[in-house]
Amino acid sequence: MKVNEIRDLTTEDIIKRIKDSKEELFNLRFKQANGSLEKPHRINELRKDIARAKTIIRERELKEDRGVKS
Repeated sequence: MKVNEIRDLTTEDIIKRIKDSKEELFNLRFKQANGSLEKPHRINELRKDIARAKTIIRERELKEDRGVKS
């Protein structure tokens, strides 16, 4: 998922996507341990997507904090 796509979502939607991605990542790690993982690069993609989403949430939190203090 691209950064612009994530930025267009609401914070609640981003949190839901993070939760879904973490569940998928958990399942992929089990498949990897069993040796039945077909697309190993998907693990890295999910990790990066989760990090991007968390970064955007943190940016929004900081933006709100600055708005309150100003």
